[in-house]
Amino acid sequence: MKYILSFCLMAFFLNSSLNAQNLLIKQERIEIEKSPKYSTFVSKFPFLDSINFYEITYLSDSLMINGHLVSPKRSGDFPAIIYNRGGNREFGLNTLKKIVATGLAELASEGYVIAMTQYRGNGGSEGTEEFGGADVNDVLNLIDVMSEIENVDTSSIGMYGWSRGGIMTYSTLIQTNKIKAVVVGGGVSDSWDVLELRPGFEEHVYRELIPNYEENKSEELDKRSAIKWVDKFPKNVPILVLHGGSDGNVNPKQPLELSLKFNEFRIPHKLIIYEGDDHLLRNHREEAQLEIEHWFKRYLSEEESTPDMNYRISK
Repeated sequence: MKYILSFCLMAFFLNSSLNAQNLLIKQERIEIEKSPKYSTFVSKFPFLDSINFYEITYLSDSLMINGHLVSPKRSGDFPAIIYNRGGNREFGLNTLKKIVATGLAELASEGYVIAMTQYRGNGGSEGTEEFGGADVNDVLNLIDVMSEIENVDTSSIGMYGWSRGGIMTYSTLIQTNKIKAVVVGGGVSDSWDVLELRPGFEEHVYRELIPNYEENKSEELDKRSAIKWVDKFPKNVPILVLHGGSDGNVNPKQPLELSLKFNEFRIPHKLIIYEGDDHLLRNHREEAQLEIEHWFKRYLSEEESTPDMNYRISK
């Protein structure tokens, strides 16, 4: 009898362990080639013929979270990139049009598997968005999902965030050692400063999305401000920061001040401010895309070593 009991217990714990590892619920290919406009799209964006698009659903804190996946059609194991979108609620959702327009699809065609989440409460996902609170777990869990995706080299994972995605990226970076390189564009690194440029943001975003905002305003905004905890950043993950010099959404002084803090704590990084450009770098998209591709190629595809941040006197 005791042997039967032991066997049952072993089966239970084995099953529980396997279930705990299975976060990916759905991976369904989007058949874009069936669109009547596909030939027009491919003539404009030839790289579309070399990649697959998928809708995915995965578990995060027991919630069903929706997202997208873009991967090369050719065989092989590829580095992965987690993309963290900007916006809030339904504004800024990842769509096929956006994935192409922002250069993500082209980046995937260069040899990367790119995964992105809509965050909880958005795009049909369960739960409630917290604008950089518990929804950061949706990013952390997406990293683990990559081990369940075919053709992914899980030893080489990068992260790329835009705007609010900067909050998500920086918050994730201090909670995992699985990220090898980072790119942030137009990123928020000081949630207090956002209120100086856009005072209405407090009423329509912070108060509506951040739990217990009135009672814990200082604590919650600090939690969403990387400038407050640069000392926690890993020193072996190179960060590329891109920003428009005339960005009216996120003041360009944010990346400048963050860069000074990075320098103080010897965090490897490169900062590019595009003169006179806006939040989306509309006037420098091609330049920015090349910088992004080159950054990930160096630190993911070619596995270049982290820069030596020790001070050196040149003679």
